[in-house]
Amino acid sequence: MSIFEKIGGEAAVNAAVDVFYRNVLMDERISHFFDSIDMASQHQKQKAFMTMAFGGPNHYTGADMRKAHAHMKLTEEHFTAVAENLVAALKELNVAQEHIDEIIAVCLSVKDDVLNVPPAA
Repeated sequence: MSIFEKIGGEAAVNAAVDVFYRNVLMDERISHFFDSIDMASQHQKQKAFMTMAFGGPNHYTGADMRKAHAHMKLTEEHFTAVAENLVAALKELNVAQEHIDEIIAVCLSVKDDVLNVPPAA
């Protein structure tokens, strides 16, 4: 069973993204990255990405993680802030800790791409 199915499918991902962005937009460490972003569009992209990343249907058409974040000059602190806000959203929605751990493992699998760490030679 995929993470997508374990947490409750589309409704759960949609709720998680909505709570996640509410948290992110209140977080002074990272909220400025979204000042000029169309948040309705961002919500839809994130919902499609998380659905795909968690093993649900793949309707994601956005850029890959490296390209999408290349211009942002993100740091470890930014990545940590995003992860903390995601965990807080999942806990608020009563997602089981074992599923949160699986979700964080997915996040960590794209960390180097998000932070634009050069690939190992």
